[in-house]
Amino acid sequence: MAKKRRRKKRQNTSLLSVAIAAAAIIWGVYTKGGQGNLTSSSSNTSTSSSAVSSAQTAKTVYGGLAKSDYQKLAQETFKSGGKGWRYVNNNHSTLVKSAWKVNRVIYSNLDSQNRTSSSNTAFLEKRNVANDSLRVRQYVQPTGWHSNRQNGTQIYNRGHLIAYSVSAGIDQDGNYNPKNQSGDQNNPKNLFTQSAFSNQKIQTIFESKVRSALRSGKKVIYQATPIFRGRELMARGINLQAVSTDGSLDFNVYIYNVQPGYQFDYETGRAKIDRGMQVSE
Repeated sequence: MAKKRRRKKRQNTSLLSVAIAAAAIIWGVYTKGGQGNLTSSSSNTSTSSSAVSSAQTAKTVYGGLAKSDYQKLAQETFKSGGKGWRYVNNNHSTLVKSAWKVNRVIYSNLDSQNRTSSSNTAFLEKRNVANDSLRVRQYVQPTGWHSNRQNGTQIYNRGHLIAYSVSAGIDQDGNYNPKNQSGDQNNPKNLFTQSAFSNQKIQTIFESKVRSALRSGKKVIYQATPIFRGRELMARGINLQAVSTDGSLDFNVYIYNVQPGYQFDYETGRAKIDRGMQVSE
């Protein structure tokens, strides 16, 4: 009888151990999922979800994207089914907000391959919000540009580094001219070949943040840097970051230059149909 009681006790102990282990596994999955949901809804992410978790500051008076971090972003490769953009530096800009002195845009020169492979940096205020009705047809063909449609689908955009909508009055030398009320247009130093999805679905989200800050009277430093890998003609993505002088606006993101349903050859910019290519916003 005593043996039966001991056997039953061992069985109960084993069952209890299994139950505890199962509960631990379920709790781990639950808490991990919960943390993931919190991260995705937060304005800043954990370091694991940043393309560059701890960014350096460029050696300029206004800071921004450092060369070392440019190279890290250039090695980013998009995987089908993933999100079309990622945070950089946990969504904090490396621009120096105290560097805002004069309303202007610093346009970098094209590189030896005629690419916009360096940062354009804008020092903006409310008067730079542009009237969209003054837009004209774009004709500049950046490196990697090809026929714009396949089977009726728009694939390519002439992507602005510094958006038309926040560059009213800025001439192609980057100076403010009150006689020039349109935004930046057909400026080779401010355009790159960008996927329609990247430009129209994602980049506009962050450009709207800049516009909103300007309309509310904020002064903003905004920087855009297309990211090229090696000597490829089409950018792999673009780094956008902005900070207002009062710190209320502050973001830093990397947007992949990808298009759902298509795959790019970044060496040439040519696209081919790939029904398996999926991109989430």
